[in-house]
Amino acid sequence: MGKLAEVQYENYLRMNRMPTLWCAGCGDGTIMKSLIRALDSLKLDRDKTCIVSGIGCSGRMSGYLDFNTVHTTHGRALAFATGMKMAKPDAHIIVITGDGDCLAIGGNHFIHAARRNIDMTVILVNNYTYGLTGGQVSPQSPLGTISPTAPMGSIEPLMDTYELAKAAGATYIARGVVASPVQMDKIIKSGIEHSGFSVVEVLSNCHINWGRKNEHPDPHELVQWMKNDLCTFSKDEAEKTGKQLLGLLHHNKDRREYSSTYYTEIVEKAMAKAAKN
Repeated sequence: MGKLAEVQYENYLRMNRMPTLWCAGCGDGTIMKSLIRALDSLKLDRDKTCIVSGIGCSGRMSGYLDFNTVHTTHGRALAFATGMKMAKPDAHIIVITGDGDCLAIGGNHFIHAARRNIDMTVILVNNYTYGLTGGQVSPQSPLGTISPTAPMGSIEPLMDTYELAKAAGATYIARGVVASPVQMDKIIKSGIEHSGFSVVEVLSNCHINWGRKNEHPDPHELVQWMKNDLCTFSKDEAEKTGKQLLGLLHHNKDRREYSSTYYTEIVEKAMAKAAKN
């Protein structure tokens, strides 16, 4: 898979906020470093880059990164991000959100941001649970998950992020896992480069509020279980075993992007009409 790029991480962090509040071994730190490597390779203008997050463990990430950042209310990260993109169409908007934040309370915003094909990159941290608030069942909790809200085991089927995003209109969809950071760097970078609504789902370990209740209390063991038992880079294996396919899943370059279309079709035409009058 190659080597990780060498980066001076402290150049991209608010060091006065260190150390993080994440549990030791949490996948959020791996994801944050992957995002930093992607941003470093792209050399984006920090004054034109905004990182938006919702509520949840992953939502802390916006406070640690030294960019323009906004920590929003629960489930509303995409709504705030939409407003920012419409106000600053030349800005790079990156949203950090969790499976509960994005697909449960924020599900409607997710669907319509994808439908509009607004140019932003959504890094959806899927740790199978509401990690910050005590480990309740989320839309991505595996069948049988034991949690405070499902003490006998969850009977709810998983929500398929890929199928939902594609059906709603997302034009870039990829999936990674914290056990494969080099591949994660690539799909995050490609998602940021794509002009349109990009969804990068990252499977991440919550060994405290999910793992301890579900026979995976060790972070290293949980990460390896996710990689070996749940994921595959082979499409054939995914079809035969039902494992989640990793990598680039969907890429549509033909749909027009919303914010640029809004300015050419609405704003510029309105201004031209006003000038005539």
